[in-house]
Amino acid sequence: MTNGRPLQYDPDKALDAAMQLFWSKGYEATSMQDLLTAMGLSKSSLYQGFGGKKELFIRCLERYRSHMYEVFAGLLDKSDSGLKFIETVLLSSARNPDHLRRGCLLMNTATEFAQKDQQVAEHVTIGFKGLRKALKVAVQRGQQDGSIRSNQDAGILANYLSCTLGGIKTVVKGGADEKTVKEIVGVILKALA
Repeated sequence: MTNGRPLQYDPDKALDAAMQLFWSKGYEATSMQDLLTAMGLSKSSLYQGFGGKKELFIRCLERYRSHMYEVFAGLLDKSDSGLKFIETVLLSSARNPDHLRRGCLLMNTATEFAQKDQQVAEHVTIGFKGLRKALKVAVQRGQQDGSIRSNQDAGILANYLSCTLGGIKTVVKGGADEKTVKEIVGVILKALA
């Protein structure tokens, strides 16, 4: 039995291209032709390698989620305190030109789908749980290092920060500049310290 022809494309690069496209345009506004062009694939290669549009989208959500967790873990390791990590994450929405005006793929998906598709909703829920878990770890670290008040429940603060992060990403998508975001973040940090 033969193994078939080797892949003529890099699956990781193709998946990244699809993720960037979905992130920029959303699921509904992204056509199959858009995906084929961005990924540099034929229709048969896309279906053989990734399944249909929905399967590809779910793989993109998983990739985004995994990347987000890696970035957060790296930032937390490098941060001087739990509060400094939270400040860095909140301000990153306004500092990274590649992500300006796009928001967060998970949050965008939650808004676009609004529980219309159970499978996609489950992936979004998993992503939000992971985000809250990372923020809770940061809050706990901050409570241990004294940068965050210890009289508040770390889980509740993580939920608050998750909602706040979503709000910041939304106002940035709406046109808020870095100065405005810094002012918002300053108020949030005062509430934690």
